[in-house]
Order: sequence, then C-alpha cells, then structure tokens
Amino acid sequence: QVQLAESGGGLVQAGGSLRLSCAASGRTFNNYNMGWFRQAPGKEREFVAAITQGGSSTYYADSVKGRFTISRNNAKNTLYLQMNSLKPEDTAGYYCAASTTWGPIKTMTRQTVYSYWGQGTQVTVSS
Repeated sequence: QVQLAESGGGLVQAGGSLRLSCAASGRTFNNYNMGWFRQAPGKEREFVAAITQGGSSTYYADSVKGRFTISRNNAKNTLYLQMNSLKPEDTAGYYCAASTTWGPIKTMTRQTVYSYWGQGTQVTVSS
C-alpha cells in the first residue's frame, strides 16, 4: 500500500495563495493516479483535482478551475496543489488520495475510485 501525508495548509487572507504538498511512501508513487478532495464543516467531501500517473492529464472541479493547479514530482514522490486567488469558500480540510484507476472526470470525482487517503491539512481563508 501507499502512505500519504499532506502538508502546507494554514490561514491566509482572501486573494492569497498556498501550496499544498502530499508526500507518498510505500509502493511506487508513479503507479498511482492522484487526486485532491476537500471537506468543509457540515458539508460532504468534494472533488478538487486529479492527475495521471505521469502528470500528462489533469481534471479540475469548476469551482477551482483557473485558480488551482495540480502537479506532481515523481522523483520526489510528491503531489502538489497550488492554490491562487483563494476565497473564503475554499476553507476546508484538504485530502490527497491515490488510485490505480483513470477515466473520465465523472469517474475521477468519485471517492470510491481512490484506495488510499491522507489525513488531511486544514486551509482557512479569511475575508
């Protein structure tokens, strides 16, 4: 299995930026397609972005398209989420996840597609 650990969360003002990292250990990182999800208090966990094993293809939720960028460095076994132009509604716990599946965006938004999850990192955006 693969172990995932997120970092980089924090408190930021609206309009600011943060970069989240997800460090992977265990099985070969580049065997997995990766995703970011988030969960705000009182809300269901929702899809944010996904990226293929080699990084050649990405998907984004409409709510973050143009503001967030998912990327990965397989040599460093690390997944990233660059978040720009942050809004208060981006406040949530952010989770990275690993999957051996890749398909249409409708598939990759489903949590059941992902086998491994990190513990999450909190992002708070103040207005």
